[in-house]
Amino acid sequence: MPLSKLDSRAALIVIDMQKGILALPLAHPVKPVVDNVAALTRAFRARNLPVVLVNVTGAAPGRTERAFNFQPPPDWADLIPELDQKPSDYTVTKMNVGAFHGTAVERILRRESVTQVFVVGVATGSGVEATARQAYDQGYNVVLVTDAMTDLDLDVHRFAVEKTFPRIGETTTTAEAVAKLG
Repeated sequence: MPLSKLDSRAALIVIDMQKGILALPLAHPVKPVVDNVAALTRAFRARNLPVVLVNVTGAAPGRTERAFNFQPPPDWADLIPELDQKPSDYTVTKMNVGAFHGTAVERILRRESVTQVFVVGVATGSGVEATARQAYDQGYNVVLVTDAMTDLDLDVHRFAVEKTFPRIGETTTTAEAVAKLG
C-alpha cells in the first residue's frame, strides 16, 4: 500500500547503519540501500524534521537458542559516513533489538511532537521490525521504506515486508517518501 499521507511532524529512525553490520553478507546489495537511506536523511533534514540515528553495541541478556557471543572490532558500531551525520541529528545507542526499550528514542520523539515515524535500516526482520512494532504500540503512524532496508536472510526480509509490515504501518519506497517530503 502506498504512503497515504505525510504528518506535519514526522521523524526518520535509521536502524543499525553501521560499519560492522553492513560488512556482513546481506540479502541485497548494500550500496542501493545505503544510497536510499542517505537520500532520506537529506530529505528529512531539508524539511527540518528529526533524524534519529541508532546503532547497536550489544544484545539483550535473555537466553536464546542462537548464542550471541561476539567480540566486535573497535569500529564495528561506528555509523557509516554516507549518513553525513549532522549536529541536529539525534544519536542513540541500543543494547536490544528494538530502538525504544532502554533508550531515549521515546523522549526524543515526544519532545519533537512527532506523530509519524519512518523506519529504515538493517536488519529488516529484527531491528527494523522490532522498532516499528514498538513505535506502533506507542501510537505512532509507522511508515516502512522497504527499499531502504535489508536483512541477512532474504526470506526473513520478504516475510516482514509482505506479511508483518502491512499490519503495523504503511510501506513505501524511497522515491515516494522523498516526493512526499519535497
